[in-house]
Amino acid sequence: MNNYKINSKIKIKKLSTFHKIENAKKQLKKLRKLISKEQDKMYAHGKYAMLVCLQGMDTSGKDSLIREVFKDVNARGVVVYSFKVPTEKELKHDYLWRHYIALPERGKINVFNRTHYENVLVTRVHKEYVLYENIPSVTSVSDLTDDFYHKRMESINEFEKHITDNGTIVLKFFLNISKEEQKRRLIRRLELPEKQWKFSAGDLKERKLWDDYMNCYEDMLNRTSTDYAPWYNIPADDKPTARVLVAKIIAETLQRHKDMQYPQLDEETKKNLKLFLEKLQNEE
Repeated sequence: MNNYKINSKIKIKKLSTFHKIENAKKQLKKLRKLISKEQDKMYAHGKYAMLVCLQGMDTSGKDSLIREVFKDVNARGVVVYSFKVPTEKELKHDYLWRHYIALPERGKINVFNRTHYENVLVTRVHKEYVLYENIPSVTSVSDLTDDFYHKRMESINEFEKHITDNGTIVLKFFLNISKEEQKRRLIRRLELPEKQWKFSAGDLKERKLWDDYMNCYEDMLNRTSTDYAPWYNIPADDKPTARVLVAKIIAETLQRHKDMQYPQLDEETKKNLKLFLEKLQNEE
């Protein structure tokens, strides 16, 4: 799936937002089973974990993608975190703290629905949010220069290098939706009673800042897509296709770790398997 991996400098306007895969639902069904099988093996092996990061504009399909891609994974094997506005307690710590404590245990897949990259996206568009962090060197919005955010990106790169060096596989997906498709989905939210609860007037305010967000995304993708923690541009205008692409990348990445195998029984247990079986079968 290297066609989607960001491994060189990009212009966000040139990245695709639409792709159509035929029989996407059928393909996803097979991929779900494969992910489940590989996660079970990873759990038994006990040396790797996987962190799946989903980032995208409102309505890009993050929630439904999580539901559909991980539907067949054992409930013990996948944990989802949706990061909202930082709590009072979270603001007492550095900006990475709440993400660090949500990292996956060995054997599990953790999904970040919105991620640590909010700290160089939302807080870069709305610089005033950073003031709530009470950073000694930041006394006003004027202190929040490009250099400030670039240093944060360097810290994030180091954070991801540290966890990958210790066995966490990191995959980052930019669900790239067009402004036109977002408009269609927002209108649908307003028209369907069962979807209206998702709508907020703030969605329209954020939409006006679309170009600002795209500039921040472009800079972020160019500075933080690495060999050890790559970003993938996922065309998100067609939801079934986006789900298949993400599922395929996850499955193929897990399969590439050939050392990830079920543990072998010790010789003593192997030698007595027949005896154990007979004992159970002859149990009164």
